Amino acid sequence: MSSKVKIFAASASKDLAETIAEKFGQPLGNTSIVYFSDGEFEPSFDETVRGCNVFIVQSTPPPSDNLMELLLMIDAAKRASAYKITAVIPYFGYARQDKKGKPRVPIGAKLAANLLTAAGVDRIMTMDLHADQIQGFFEVPVDHMFASTLFIPYIKSLKLDNLCVASPDMGGTKRANTYAKYLDSEVVVCYKHRDKANEVSKMMLIGDVLGKDIVLVDDMVDTAGTLTKAANLMIENGASSVRACCTHAILSGNAYERIEQSQLSELIVTDTLRKEHKSEKVKVIEIGDLFADTISRVFEKISISSNFIS
Repeated sequence: MSSKVKIFAASASKDLAETIAEKFGQPLGNTSIVYFSDGEFEPSFDETVRGCNVFIVQSTPPPSDNLMELLLMIDAAKRASAYKITAVIPYFGYARQDKKGKPRVPIGAKLAANLLTAAGVDRIMTMDLHADQIQGFFEVPVDHMFASTLFIPYIKSLKLDNLCVASPDMGGTKRANTYAKYLDSEVVVCYKHRDKANEVSKMMLIGDVLGKDIVLVDDMVDTAGTLTKAANLMIENGASSVRACCTHAILSGNAYERIEQSQLSELIVTDTLRKEHKSEKVKVIEIGDLFADTISRVFEKISISSNFIS
């Protein structure tokens, strides 16, 4: 049976998919979508996928149509006799719903994993899940890549005099320690308390930042409330400079306004999400090369561990 690779894009990640396909060394596959008057839609592959290794690139931020489109494309590929189907999900939406934080709420990340499995996916490829244990929600292999592979060389290139890695919350200490290990630096942590989602009511600093060049690291930046509060707190406690590395640039609500008014000198993100950034402080590091190389290694059955700094 043929196992030719074909890479396709869904609507939310067309630019990234084109880059991945180009870096992989082949054109992006042809697809189309029919929209009905009530808003329902039907995606289709406009070329054969029979016997092929199909890679479908789609981040799944809101609206939920992005996840639904990916599910429909997986189902279409399965019914068209694709050999293997890999969902390339640079940003896995609903990842923040990885546990029950209070009674009578869903575990959205597990539900999304179940839906992808039910649709017929054979493999998941993603980057910087909000919680590592989400990999266990899937009954298929998960290639979990880390943006640290790209961020760490960039941070080293800055040649900061007195580098210190910081986590904007207690949950990110493992990530901060990983960066610190490769950068040979100290770690400080912010303790935050939320009264409700997307709003930090109290924040305290654990560690000494006097005279340090701080690099905050996190998996995502949404409203930028936590990140900018942490940056301002660092400067108030004597830090020389503060920049941040955040994989997923959600940047909703007043995020750009907060970033512009904050003490952050730079916000380094990746292009897992398609955005026209509204701040000159935002620097984008492209992930197309990393995903193209990982797809090639998966297809050739070669270890991908050299692509990880984790």
